[in-house]
Amino acid sequence: MSCSTSCSLKNTRMMFLSFLLVSFLPSHLSFPSLCQTSSEAQKETGANDNSTVFTRILDGLLDGYDNRLRPGLGGVKRTHFTSLKPLLLSQEYTIDVFFRQSWKDERLCFKGPMEMLPLNNLLASNIWTPDTFFLNGKKSIAHNMTTPNKLLRLKDDGTLLYTMRLTISAECPMQLEDFPMDAHACPLKFGSYAYPVSEVVYTWTQGAAKSVVVAEDGSRLNQYHLIGQTAGTEDIHTSRGQYTVMMAHFYLKRKIGYFVIQTYMPCFMTVILSQVSFWLNRESVPARTVFGVTTVLTMTTLSISARNSLPKVAYATAMDWFIAVCYAFVFSALIEFATVNYFTKRSWAWDGKKALEAQHPKKRDPMVLSKKPNNVCSAGVNYTPNLTKDVSISTISNTTSVQLRASETKMADPKKTYNSVSKIDKMSRIVFPVLFGTFNLVYWATYLNREPVVKGVVTST
Repeated sequence: MSCSTSCSLKNTRMMFLSFLLVSFLPSHLSFPSLCQTSSEAQKETGANDNSTVFTRILDGLLDGYDNRLRPGLGGVKRTHFTSLKPLLLSQEYTIDVFFRQSWKDERLCFKGPMEMLPLNNLLASNIWTPDTFFLNGKKSIAHNMTTPNKLLRLKDDGTLLYTMRLTISAECPMQLEDFPMDAHACPLKFGSYAYPVSEVVYTWTQGAAKSVVVAEDGSRLNQYHLIGQTAGTEDIHTSRGQYTVMMAHFYLKRKIGYFVIQTYMPCFMTVILSQVSFWLNRESVPARTVFGVTTVLTMTTLSISARNSLPKVAYATAMDWFIAVCYAFVFSALIEFATVNYFTKRSWAWDGKKALEAQHPKKRDPMVLSKKPNNVCSAGVNYTPNLTKDVSISTISNTTSVQLRASETKMADPKKTYNSVSKIDKMSRIVFPVLFGTFNLVYWATYLNREPVVKGVVTST
């Protein structure tokens, strides 16, 4: 390349950088009017002089600068991360962060009237920047509306501050054995993609305790409580060498209110409804059949809908155990009715009485019993009875027999309902509620009174 060509390229670069500076600091540009005073003219002249100085500084910084080489080639430099500010955490662990990186590039040292230069973000493409990537990130979005949400600051000692706004969808390994009373540690892991520890070292600028800051609005989540966050570092070994990985864990505890309303209360009411059938007499076969079949189908529907809101895991969660026990109670109520109905239709009832004896009582009137032998004896005597007396006696006997039959019928009617309440129903009215209440007491005392167990946390150094 000839000298004239290189000079023209250099002039083009100077013009481009001057345009960047002018577009970033428009307040320093104005056109003097005819009525401008001498003091205003002096200020304007000073502003133009500063712009010229800044332009010369930037031209001198980038003169011979190669952004393909990292700072301090042959030595070890540190890349700093000042803070992370999550704004929103959703159930899918989508996090919105202000990602800040700080590093020192001695090639960009300068001397001027300002200690820090506010630069346009387009200048970042002309200098070296860290190749940071997120190890557990599935999808990341850099916000570009209305302009790229990036900030670049340069100090006179060559220290740069590079800030950008990102939306990151990251993996959060969840152990759902205690769902929905579970707690999780959702990690955010990032580091250098190409530079090992011998080239670039990542550290927290303000320390691990203060480098991760959660905004107050970001901790108000619909389905979770943000109970804390921690930060640390970890060294991993790969075939390409040893790398430093920065880790930030966000500890989340699930809110149970939604699941109490949508799952637990319907299951509880369905079990209570299935036990109402114990208070119906056993001759009400259609009513008790409807109670049993409807409650079983309702529990099946609730179980399916509860599983749809969960990942497809191979183990049972706390909610699955609750639904399974409720299903067992509902199904047992249906089996209880089948048992009662089976013994009701037998000649020998469960309470030890015979249905035939109840319908035909053994008690007879003593007058009827005393007449029977007399009639038998009189049948053996051969004499002519008085017709008038016989008619009157037969009339009285017929009237007495009709009255006795009516009294027997009246005495037998109340005894027809003796089979309405079974001993099985009487025992079920007490046993089922007591067992279900004991289960609820043990269940809620076990899961609500213990501290949240966070599983899957990697110990950081």
